[in-house]
Amino acid sequence: MKKIIGILIMLLAVQLVCAGVISAKELKTLAKSGDVIIVSARNASDYSSKHIDGAINIDHKNLYKAEGVSSMLKSADEIAKIFGEKGISANSKIVIYDTGSNKAAGRLYWIFKYLGATDVNILDGHLKGWGKVRGKVTKNATNITPATFNATPDAAILTDIAYVKVHKDDANVILLDVRSADEFAGTDTDKNITRYGHIPGAVNLEFKAVINEDGTIKSKDEIAAAMNAAGVTSDKEVILYCASSVRAGIVFMALKDILGYGNIKVYDGAYYEWQADTANSIK
Repeated sequence: MKKIIGILIMLLAVQLVCAGVISAKELKTLAKSGDVIIVSARNASDYSSKHIDGAINIDHKNLYKAEGVSSMLKSADEIAKIFGEKGISANSKIVIYDTGSNKAAGRLYWIFKYLGATDVNILDGHLKGWGKVRGKVTKNATNITPATFNATPDAAILTDIAYVKVHKDDANVILLDVRSADEFAGTDTDKNITRYGHIPGAVNLEFKAVINEDGTIKSKDEIAAAMNAAGVTSDKEVILYCASSVRAGIVFMALKDILGYGNIKVYDGAYYEWQADTANSIK
């Protein structure tokens, strides 16, 4: 009987990892085995002040092109080189955390998935969750053994402005703006935006609809209810965007891995790119 119970517990743990979210308790067990790459998605200053023992640091802002529209990705090869220098391969078991907002962690999650990483997870509750299980933290940088990250970009989960222009009004497509209601309405300001509003045809559901105030991810039923209320259904292709598509990442994870939606894309250029071209209409 004990053996059967142990197997069931192991299967449950696997299900949690496969769902894209991992508990602090499970991470603590994995960290002891050394069979995991923990990624702090916080900025360098936050990482230096405190991070999970053994974590490496990747700031998503270092993965963007220096020129052009803000926050658009570098080439797959350039990002793969950075990941390899951080000791990560495409087959690594990866667990990401941030300040608890899920914005940076979600962005990195999607980037890893886009580049072909096979086992990517977000730490539920982030550092607060880690503290609740008395996980070890440190100020000391982690020693890194470089690896090779062989990128195999998944074109099915990324889209560009040309695709959005052609397909945003298709009957089988939902263009989902995950910014706040004020941003969507054009009543909130952003220094990178000169034309406020949203892409015509988009519906609005803020990214916070999939997370709790403590940074944990909402239950499958809660997320499903929020999506259904917004008309975001699994039979449609869903294109996600925000201002820079940073906030789109955590919604991608929720739809793809928790709800099991099959056709989810992130518009990387997002509203920054869309509004920058005056030929594009806005609402």
